[in-house]
Amino acid sequence: MDNSLMENFFGIMKNEMYYGYHFKTRAELIAAMEEYITYYNTERINAKRKGLSPLAYRQQSFKQLTLS
Repeated sequence: MDNSLMENFFGIMKNEMYYGYHFKTRAELIAAMEEYITYYNTERINAKRKGLSPLAYRQQSFKQLTLS
């Protein structure tokens, strides 16, 4: 199986939320990871989505499907 999607995600996550930070406890790291995953799935802007967040892009796609 190809796991390049997950490898890419974890690479982005490490660059954006892990490197340069010092987490004092495992719980603090887990909380930061959960917060980042929520941000990544709902708010993070991406050029591939024409400047929309993932949530806005999915909502736009859903609206187009229901109008068809």
